[in-house]
Amino acid sequence: MNLSPLNRRRFELFKANKRGWWSLWLFLILFGLSLGAELIANDKPLAVHYDGEWYFPALKRYPETTFGGEFPLEANYKSPYIRELLKAKDAWTLWAPIPFSYQSINYDLKVPAPAPPSADNLLGTDDQGRDVLARVIYGFRVSVLFALTLTVLSSIIGVIAGALQGFYGGWVDLLGQRFLEIWSGLPVLYLLIILASFVQPNFWWLLGIMLLFSWMSLVDVVRAEFLRGRNLEYVRAARALGMQNGAIMFRHILPNAMVSTMTFMPFILTGAIGTLTALDFLGFGLPPGAPSLGELVAQGKSNLQAPWLGISAFAVLAVMLSLLVFIGESARDAFDPRK
Repeated sequence: MNLSPLNRRRFELFKANKRGWWSLWLFLILFGLSLGAELIANDKPLAVHYDGEWYFPALKRYPETTFGGEFPLEANYKSPYIRELLKAKDAWTLWAPIPFSYQSINYDLKVPAPAPPSADNLLGTDDQGRDVLARVIYGFRVSVLFALTLTVLSSIIGVIAGALQGFYGGWVDLLGQRFLEIWSGLPVLYLLIILASFVQPNFWWLLGIMLLFSWMSLVDVVRAEFLRGRNLEYVRAARALGMQNGAIMFRHILPNAMVSTMTFMPFILTGAIGTLTALDFLGFGLPPGAPSLGELVAQGKSNLQAPWLGISAFAVLAVMLSLLVFIGESARDAFDPRK
């Protein structure tokens, strides 16, 4: 990869910060593992070799009749009946390391749920008998994907809005600032609670509602960069040569404005994760049953006799947010023009 001398210098500064560098690698490893959650935690076999044929239940649904059953319903591979059918044909099955998905219930618990950690459930179960470790893995993936999507979309909108205000100034800037003052004064959490009483929230619904307000965090930074950059000599020269305003904005001024934008993005990411967790904790986030770290925090609060619930949620959130903060600090130092 060919980098300019300036970007190479920034990369070296980022790499020199060992805490941020190793935090980036650790976060990428955890996120990469969570992307393959179905291969790590699944209540269906990853592969089945039955009667000379290969089947992949983790990817495709197969009825009982495929394995000699009586009903055209999806096979329950943990039931004694299906196990006997597979055993009769000397079938070979490959299971995930954690034989539970985020919504599967362990019906073989020896104690009432929430059950403490055991050999079957390494982090115990929640109050519905679901495996905590599986829900943590899936919840980590949902939280990071939600925050990444929200960060990218809000950054695009915020950069465009700030660029237009800063470049054109005048009435565009004045009206934009007044709109921001009014829009930022709206109580976001109360609006989400009110809207949740009318509409069943889901991933995309929450993303759209939070996007309405999260884009404002970058407007002021980008606006200031464009206000400063629009009067520089190279911008005046480009305008004198007849270059269009759009080309001047996004080809010449925007690269300089992106320096400050890049330093803010990891902190927007952590804020999005915190907001989603808070909404799930209050019961206004993802639908019931969805893998959610906030719901796990709420279960820990409601089941103080089961400390593994609160400890698991706290440990995952603490590690995730700490890694992102360390990465953000390193990015801020690497893009610092004083260095």
